[in-house]
Amino acid sequence: MFDQNQLCKFLLKAKKSTYAAGDQIKKFIEKDKSKTLIFNEWDWHYHDNYFGGEPFGWREVIFYKWLSVYIMVYYGYVDQSIKNVKLVYRFLQRALTQIPADKPFRWPIKYEEDNLVYNNIFTGEIENFFGEETILQDGKEIYKARYVGGLVDQR
Repeated sequence: MFDQNQLCKFLLKAKKSTYAAGDQIKKFIEKDKSKTLIFNEWDWHYHDNYFGGEPFGWREVIFYKWLSVYIMVYYGYVDQSIKNVKLVYRFLQRALTQIPADKPFRWPIKYEEDNLVYNNIFTGEIENFFGEETILQDGKEIYKARYVGGLVDQR
């Protein structure tokens, strides 16, 4: 068995060390054209895999001693009116570095920079949660993603 506090600490470190780290993290291109990000520490293993572009689908799994203990899946997109989607995702990555230590299964509730605002509304705890994140530009929604996740294989 594993300690949930250890899981939360590992998840916080793994998220900051993968997608939120930006271009400095190595991405593996799979045969199915998805991208995978991996982070390992001791008995903990984080496997982050996504499809897309626009829109995108994503899943992250944590293994403890190579047994799956946690999963999160999400689906999102940038509004079609936005021509520079990289700008939106760079802002998202900066928002994601603000992950709260007490709720590491998702990102901050709010993050602002210039004319962009990231909002995150969720329900639940690490065992079972769901939520929605948005990015507004000058008050107009330009990005949305929904997510769900929690502990797996606990009985």
